[in-house]
Amino acid sequence: MNFASDNVTGACPEVLQAVIDANESGPRMPYGNDAATQAIEARLGDVFDTEVKVLLVATGTAANSLALAALTPPWGAVYCHEEAHIQNSECGAPELFSGGAKLMPLAGPQGKLEAATLEAAIDRSGSVHHSQPAALSLTQSTEAGTLYRPAEISALTQVARGAGLHVHMDGARFANAVAALQCHPADITWKAGVDALSFGGTKNGCLAAEAVVFFRPELAENAAFLRKRTGHLFSKMRLLTAQFEGYLTDDAWLRHARHANAMATRLAEGLEKVPGIALHYPVESNQVFARFPRAVTQKLQAQGFQFYAEMHEGASRLVTAWSTRDEEVDAFLDATRAAADEAAA
Repeated sequence: MNFASDNVTGACPEVLQAVIDANESGPRMPYGNDAATQAIEARLGDVFDTEVKVLLVATGTAANSLALAALTPPWGAVYCHEEAHIQNSECGAPELFSGGAKLMPLAGPQGKLEAATLEAAIDRSGSVHHSQPAALSLTQSTEAGTLYRPAEISALTQVARGAGLHVHMDGARFANAVAALQCHPADITWKAGVDALSFGGTKNGCLAAEAVVFFRPELAENAAFLRKRTGHLFSKMRLLTAQFEGYLTDDAWLRHARHANAMATRLAEGLEKVPGIALHYPVESNQVFARFPRAVTQKLQAQGFQFYAEMHEGASRLVTAWSTRDEEVDAFLDATRAAADEAAA
């Protein structure tokens, strides 16, 4: 059983059916010039209740990097959390796509930045010797599985605006955040001051599809050229579009996210009852960070359970997904209790 991440799963039925339907619908113009792709902006505009400019890509790294390149000059500084995916897991792609922008990682409790930390970090010297403040990147839900509330986002974007920064949100698990907060998607994006969102689909049921959503369309002026130049303009774009059509239909994206979140809650509540195991972060979405005795971790991995051990300050990470089943969670909990009892004997 694999709890390593939510991208270990396959695609959800709604997405697969949409791709099949698009594939069987006959020839369509390439490079996004088909009717469905041209209509996706209106579709996502309805989701966010505002006018948007949208670029579809196949990976989260491409989405984040294209968005930041559109918001940041080569001499710009991008402020982010020290655990952010763009800082630790994208192999310098944001710097590459932007032509040299510098990431400025900041510390913050439970995976979140705080407004006072950002305020103190922004370099307002204007010195030609320094990278110039250009953007703030927030992750929602965070790499710790925690959530920014609307007021927290607004406090950060107010600081950013005061320093002339654009604001990007890495929403690889955006659906999980919306589902957990039970809010309108607008409340934690453009209404809270976010300029561009990497709206993730792959971790929540898509095959390979992410949407770069610009809430200020004028900021996307050069983004289409950046996408082409970096090799992310797909010839058969309609098949990426179809994934989002299936993902959004009948709120499949939120339904699957609610399920993943519920499985994480079930897992966390079970782990809290096992002696010797403690949760490391609050469980607010579909990621569980817990501290296991090393003997327990080794026993579980020897039995074939997959998860990232001792990932954050000694805490192991377990991620649930749209397809995680009750019996999978319960089997892990049963095995954990047995391993803990054996270790304590």
